[in-house]
Amino acid sequence: MSLFGDDQTKAWQPIPLPGAQLRWIPQWLDPGEADGLLGDLRESIPWETHRIRIFGREVDSPRLSCWIGDADASYVYSRTRFEPRPWNATLMTLRQRVEVACAARFNSVLANLYRDGQDAMGWHSDDESELGQQPVIASLSLGAERRFRLRQRTSVGGKREIYGIVLPHGSLLCMAGDTQRCYQHDLPRTRAATGARLNLTFRWIHPRDT
Repeated sequence: MSLFGDDQTKAWQPIPLPGAQLRWIPQWLDPGEADGLLGDLRESIPWETHRIRIFGREVDSPRLSCWIGDADASYVYSRTRFEPRPWNATLMTLRQRVEVACAARFNSVLANLYRDGQDAMGWHSDDESELGQQPVIASLSLGAERRFRLRQRTSVGGKREIYGIVLPHGSLLCMAGDTQRCYQHDLPRTRAATGARLNLTFRWIHPRDT
């Protein structure tokens, strides 16, 4: 029996966005497996409240997070260095599966827990130097459906068009090419009744110059 089940038989769907390279599989995980992973990871990941810098002030991030990866995959975000916590067995297996699906290598994952519709993340690009010029970032969503938005980093005629996609339970989104250079993304708050959403963004961290 294959370690990866039928992952490789699930076809990617392109998301047309000028200048970006985006694709996704709306139901990469079967509902039962996605349910099991959501429960497992909510309990097994050591969640933290990260501090981020907004308009020159340090504030608590409006979500719970945990940086996990290989021992040398340290990461600087919002002027804070994060040292990785070790992989657990579930995340190690998931990493292998996502690598096969995306035909890419990953040495780290940022786990985020949005406890309800008031937890969110503002506009940003994953463009830190450790990620390289054209990073491949794979995003696995578990739990409540939330709207993921992208907008151009530079305005055209004073406006920036916003594109949105609802990410369902068990979906896998892959961002590559010039996506981070051309676009920002966010996860806005919602007043709609919603449960918890757990998001895993797998990435490759390059060693920093010394």
